[in-house]
Amino acid sequence: MSSRVHTVLVVDDSAFMRKLISEIVVGCEEFRVVGTARNGLDALKQIHALEPDIVTLDIEMPELDGLQTLGYIMSEMPRAVVMLSAAASLQGNDLTIRALELGAVDFVRKPSGPISLDLETVRDRLLGALRAASAVNVRAVPMLARPSLAGPSSPVATGDAVRGAARAIAIAASTGGPRALAEVIPGLPRDLDAAVLVVQHMPRGFTRSLAQRLEALSALQVGEAEQGEPVVHNRVYVAPGGMHMRVVSGDSGPEIALDSGPPVWGVRPAADPLFRSVSERFGADCVGAVLTGMGRDGAEGLRLIRAAGGLGVVQDRETSIIYGMPQAALALAGADRVVPLGGMAPALAELVSTRRMVS
Repeated sequence: MSSRVHTVLVVDDSAFMRKLISEIVVGCEEFRVVGTARNGLDALKQIHALEPDIVTLDIEMPELDGLQTLGYIMSEMPRAVVMLSAAASLQGNDLTIRALELGAVDFVRKPSGPISLDLETVRDRLLGALRAASAVNVRAVPMLARPSLAGPSSPVATGDAVRGAARAIAIAASTGGPRALAEVIPGLPRDLDAAVLVVQHMPRGFTRSLAQRLEALSALQVGEAEQGEPVVHNRVYVAPGGMHMRVVSGDSGPEIALDSGPPVWGVRPAADPLFRSVSERFGADCVGAVLTGMGRDGAEGLRLIRAAGGLGVVQDRETSIIYGMPQAALALAGADRVVPLGGMAPALAELVSTRRMVS
């Protein structure tokens, strides 16, 4: 992360919120507010004039809303964007997930609605998001092309859908993860013949919206994981926000186990507990993948997967929005493949097919 001061443009339709956000930003010597904007149209003009490193962008605004503004920013003048979300609702969560797919680095929820007098309570969260934004590889955030569903057009046979999984893919992602997952999961074929388990660092509530968005885009079934749910082939399980997810042996095969134990690497859900359980339950019949994100979650887990005879894939530096997690995993665990984001789904499908031949 660069030691230089990063410039910030604050965009919000409330003058009061612009003032509160600016005060938090200027209170940290790492950042300098170079301007504010009252709506999306004003923001685009200010970005052209001021060329800020980072934009904080309210989702719900008049004239040109946050999603429309973000679309223009990422297509015409890409830079790091942190979204501020006011609505603690399913619709608000859906808008946030869509923003992350479009290329926003991170989001911060306003604690008490559009006008949050208590914004100071999320000061650390906001500054953390800005620090992540300051480390972003902007070139790795192209606009997301809407993928076509992978695999044959015929539905999965009922027997394949319900039998307990013999093979598994475990995926870890953090900053930039929703954008990456929106390319990887829809790229997996409907006849993958493995279970897919995903840990995305994200708060409670948002993971359900993430799973629903991925379900709408994908050939595979996608859902937020539930306690005791059977783990079967050709289904994607997204760890719920605030809960660690593991795979354990049940009476009729592998099943999901959730718990609210202490955070690992400061996050819950964390990838390392999932990867450990997958290595223990599936042994050589699993593939681990570490995608974009800050920190080192997933590195130890990938080491355990490869030590058990499974295979490991790491996203490359050039396409990682944040290279921290992939770099840590590669350094500790090594990898069988290092691939760009666009090659991740084909690599996972190919590698899991080699496990099928070994089984």
